Order: sequence, then structure tokens, then C-alpha cells
Amino acid sequence: MKTVLSAITFIFECFLLTIVAFLFDLTQPIKTDSALSIPKGSATKIITELSKKNVNFTIFDPKILARLGVVKQGEVELEKQIYPKIDFLHALTTAKPAMMHVTLIPGETTILSLKEIAKKNNFKFETLEAEYNATAPFYEGFLFADTYSFAKGLDEKQLIQNLVEISKSKHEELKKELKFDGNESAWSEILTKASIIQKEVAGVEEYPIVASVIENRLKLGMKLEMDGTLNYGEFSHVKVTPERIRNDKSKFNTYLNDGIPESAICIASTDAVKAVLNPAQTEFLYFMRDKRTGKHDFAKTYNEHLKNVNTQKRLK
Repeated sequence: MKTVLSAITFIFECFLLTIVAFLFDLTQPIKTDSALSIPKGSATKIITELSKKNVNFTIFDPKILARLGVVKQGEVELEKQIYPKIDFLHALTTAKPAMMHVTLIPGETTILSLKEIAKKNNFKFETLEAEYNATAPFYEGFLFADTYSFAKGLDEKQLIQNLVEISKSKHEELKKELKFDGNESAWSEILTKASIIQKEVAGVEEYPIVASVIENRLKLGMKLEMDGTLNYGEFSHVKVTPERIRNDKSKFNTYLNDGIPESAICIASTDAVKAVLNPAQTEFLYFMRDKRTGKHDFAKTYNEHLKNVNTQKRLK
């Protein structure tokens, strides 16, 4: 009888020790990256892959994971980098897809925007640009300024397809909002004027006034003579000098060429587009930046403009 009791006691103690060890194992800390790549497959396959990151899992963990819920495949984000194991397993079932964020800035050129996207997301710029050229209806000024979020794991082609489709939709929405019923050539002209405004001034309140200057000069057959048009492409942030003005023979040089350029200078905001369609009613033909305020002094005549220029020179 004593032998039986001893055996039962031994078995019970072993059982208790196993339970304690099991519970202890579930409380052990697991260090993890904030972003994980979850393979497609069963809980066992997921645990097997995660084990390669030097995490000590047991044969019970796949069963626990399967009981806790479904794990999304692909890139996921975790809120913490250290969890008790049971919390880590649960976190896998509630983790949200890891996101990549793409910000297209008004006033930035397409080529520099694509280069920034490539740099931040480890993409090849050449592939991004090739896919963009293959899918976008035109190069400069087509992408729509905004911040977009996509699940990580997209390649260059997939990302560009998403951006192009979104931009197409947003262009149509804006046309509808503005009750625009012209053709694509007219829309391209609006985007080009909007991009010039975007490059010339930073304050939204000045957009309609600069739009009026553009229209007033065009009506009189005057060259636009605006520095911002020379901040195209790779020259987006390059200071415009008298030498650039003399030597740049591109279609963007409004000191040498009549009218507006053949295409946009940069990505324009909706506010700039709206200003083109609703310019202020002014007689202004000139403007220049006031160093003191950051805003612009507008003038109706060249003599008035010269006075503004001389005022700024004295501030140096």
C-alpha cells in the first residue's frame, strides 16, 4: 500500500513540477523586433521560423498559438520589444500589418519624390521610375500630394500601381469638385500653372494673387520670368542664379521662353489648383519676397517693382 501511495505521490509531484515548469516557461521574457515577417502556414511552421531568431520555443507553443487565434501572414508590427512568452504568442494573433508611409510633398519634383521613396523603403529608384513611366499618364505633376499608408511587402511595381491608381482617382474627384469640364490639355495647363504657384510662394493666402500675376502677364504677352520654373527635376532645391537664367535652355526657363512651360514643374497642392481656377482680381504684374516677413510685395508697374527691389537690397 505504501508503495502505491509513494508512486501516486511521485506521479503527482512530477505532474505539479511539469505544470510549474510549463507556467514558468510561459512567463519567460522574449525579445523581439518591432516588425516581424510571418510566414504563410500552420502555427507549427510559424513557431519553427520564429525559432530561427534564437527564441526558445517548446513543442507545446504551436498548440497554444493555434488556440489563441489566427496569425496574419506577412509583415506585422508589435507594440513592444520584450514580452512574457504567453503575451508574445497572443500579440502575434492581434498584431497589425506593418505599414510603409509614403509622403508626397506639394512643391517637390517627381524625380526627387521617387528617390526619397526608394531611399526610405530600400527600393531601387531606377525600377520605381521605370514602373512610373510605364503606368502614369504623364511624368511631372501627376502624383497627388498627400501621405499614403500601405502594408509592407509591396515591391516597386505594386507600390507605383497603387500610387498611380490613387492619383488618377484623386484627379477625377478634384475635377468633379471644381466642376471642371475641359479636356486633358486644359487640365495639364492648370496643373502647370498651379505648379509654378507652388514653387513661387509658400503661403496659401498668396496663391490667388500669384495666380492673378500669371494671368495678367500672359494676357499682355509678357514673359513670366519666374525663378520657380527653373527649380524643375533635379534642380528642385538649387538656388536660381543669373548664370542659370542665362544658360538654362530648357523649356522651363520662363525668362527665355514665352508663355508657360510645356509641363508642370512639380507636384501641386489642391489649393494651388483652386487658385488657378479662381485667381484674385488684381492688376499686379510683379512680386518679390520680403526678407522681413517672408511674404511677397506685389506691384502693378515696373517702377513700383524697382522700389521694392531697392528696399530689399538695403536690407542686406
